[in-house]
Amino acid sequence: MTRVLVTGASGFIGRQVVPLLAQRGYEVHAVSRREPAPEPAQGRVFRHACNLLSEAAAAALMREVAPTHLMHFAWYVEPGRFWSAMENLDWVAASLRLFRRFAECGGRRAVLAGTCAEYDWSHETLSEAGTPVAPRTLYGAAKDGLRRIIESAARQSGAGAAWGRIFFLYGPHEPAGRLVPSIISGLLAGQPVACTHGRQLRDFMHVADAAEGFVKVMESAWEGPVNIASGEAVPVAEVARTLGRLMGRPELVQLGARPSDPGEPDRLAADVTILREKIGFLPRYDLEGGLRQTIEWWKQRSLSGCS
Repeated sequence: MTRVLVTGASGFIGRQVVPLLAQRGYEVHAVSRREPAPEPAQGRVFRHACNLLSEAAAAALMREVAPTHLMHFAWYVEPGRFWSAMENLDWVAASLRLFRRFAECGGRRAVLAGTCAEYDWSHETLSEAGTPVAPRTLYGAAKDGLRRIIESAARQSGAGAAWGRIFFLYGPHEPAGRLVPSIISGLLAGQPVACTHGRQLRDFMHVADAAEGFVKVMESAWEGPVNIASGEAVPVAEVARTLGRLMGRPELVQLGARPSDPGEPDRLAADVTILREKIGFLPRYDLEGGLRQTIEWWKQRSLSGCS
């Protein structure tokens, strides 16, 4: 029996990963910090509340579950703060302890979430083998440092490890302060939405596709970094205009009303050759289809009275 421990199971990506694993027939142990809410039965899914920053609690969880596979998404991700927060250091330490316990319990394969912020952003197309790693932020440096140690520890222990570098995700349950939900919430309220000029090119991907990509990586034999992205760079303005058009309020999207960060790169896009050719994954959503689905999710959330 393949037994998968998923950390950050109530988070943006993890909550999409859990049902995918269950649908594939795996025994899934979904870990979140708070006591999980009761949910309808969905295959062999077991939910655990655990503070992974506690060494004793994490070790006890690993002994109890004894997973064959680990998918690690838990991290400090408060919008705006995570780039420079000292909590990044706590999560490096907690993640190293978690992987050590996983290997000691006989774990066979781990997939961990990295970030495109590990790369040197002076390169317009970011590839796993060809682009230097030169993070500009504490968040990027913490992820890169963790990756380097995990790769070495994996070789030492015999447990395989892959590292999914996430680019620019959007979709249901995205934190409210980020680009897509902030535009949608403003348009739902009938309020003008101030945006930058939007000429920056970014690689956007629906979170459901990212979750599917991570599961495919887990099921593969790939070891090392792999970009989790669409491989297509589109202007941020196109995202904003598409949201305005789909919601019937294009006049409320005010491009150029906010200053852009002068240090922001003009283009960030992923080379997805490994994801497509080695992992065999293709995304299901195009940009318009993904944004349309996301709008509908936010509308339903608004109608149900959720904050």
